[in-house]
Amino acid sequence: MNTAYDLIVIGGGSGGLAHAQRAVEYGASVLVIESGRLGGTCVNVGCVPKKVMWYAASAAHDRVLSESYGFAAAPEQHDWATLKASRDAYIKRLNGIYENNLSRKGIDVVAGHARFVDAHTVAVGEQQFVGQHITIATGGYPQIPEVPGAEFGITSDGFFELESVPERVGLVGSGYVAVELGGALAALGAETTIMSRSEYVLRSFDSMLRDSVADALQADGIDVQRGVIAARVNKTDAGLVLVAEDGRELGPFDTLIWAVGRLPSTEALHLEAAGVERDIAGFVPVDTYQVTNVPHIFALGDVTGAVALTPVAIAAGRRLADRVFGGMQDRHLAYRDIATVIFTHPPVATMGLTEAEARDEHGDAVRVYTSSFIPMRYALGDHKRRAAMKLVTVGDDERIVGCHIFGDGADEMMQGFAVAIRMGATKADFDDTVAIHPTSAEELVTMR
Repeated sequence: MNTAYDLIVIGGGSGGLAHAQRAVEYGASVLVIESGRLGGTCVNVGCVPKKVMWYAASAAHDRVLSESYGFAAAPEQHDWATLKASRDAYIKRLNGIYENNLSRKGIDVVAGHARFVDAHTVAVGEQQFVGQHITIATGGYPQIPEVPGAEFGITSDGFFELESVPERVGLVGSGYVAVELGGALAALGAETTIMSRSEYVLRSFDSMLRDSVADALQADGIDVQRGVIAARVNKTDAGLVLVAEDGRELGPFDTLIWAVGRLPSTEALHLEAAGVERDIAGFVPVDTYQVTNVPHIFALGDVTGAVALTPVAIAAGRRLADRVFGGMQDRHLAYRDIATVIFTHPPVATMGLTEAEARDEHGDAVRVYTSSFIPMRYALGDHKRRAAMKLVTVGDDERIVGCHIFGDGADEMMQGFAVAIRMGATKADFDDTVAIHPTSAEELVTMR
């Protein structure tokens, strides 16, 4: 194995691997250092296994819906162990695919924890490697609050290790992880409680989305407790009890899941040896071009504290390789108008400014269009799911600066609309597009 490379990538997650593979296409010699399984958080304990669980929960919802279409009611049973085994085998196959792709492309891989020796040298155990360029893409890990008894809970990583569905589960948090895992657990048989620090779930999202998700969680029998600030966790004979600062006792739970945010994986890198700065939270600040305070050392993905989404890290990594090794001098990722999905039941899709953000920024120039309806797939039964959509526009030409969707198919329909919005689409452009009928998506081009 070589000891000197054009590029050393610390972290074999989605962003780091995309960056490495794009760099080698330009002829760069590349080394990837990864301490865990290839694919990082997304493939192993994030997006991919989470989506598998979402599909499983969706199947449970569809079983209920199918009765309204004339299918006999199926007995309520689910084999969590079979699901876990199939899911884990799928992830293992993906790990192998990543390994084979790197080998086929001539990218060297070293397993172990990387640490900086100096600004050009990285060590893994007793081995040392020199890189003309070095990229930090080590991602993050779930945060556990510093309260007595916190160790009795698990994180999203632990969720994917569960061998059976908990009878009673509590999730502390109100963001992506809490609502996604809470929805899956409830659909697969767990008595589920979500404990939110604020008055809202998904509090940074548009108010329409917050309200729609809250209503759906309630409809699924999920208990949402608001204003809960964890003070301690007691382990009792009956189960785990979370005690809030206001004195409330929530539980008992068989499993308690912390979903209170993520921290950057930078502590063990010895960044000070390379002169790379971290902020107070441990994130690595970068400029528009992913450059740290050391010109030949870059950082991308969750470790930077920017938009913590897998496609964002991939896009940033590829653009960075385009610039450094492909000669595209101004190539970089613009961290704006990035669409994202929360896999609730049904899902949320959102892009651009919320209504509140738009009014703060543009005042009276904002005009908002909304639609709320029951999709046709629920027309025949009593089990209804309401969809909601909102377009936020600005100016006389009503340029669309925000698009927010809650409902079945939101995850798939947003991708196409995201292209149009990034290209500067206006409300008139949407209005002039002939609708596909009958669909939920047609509501976005027929709003008045």
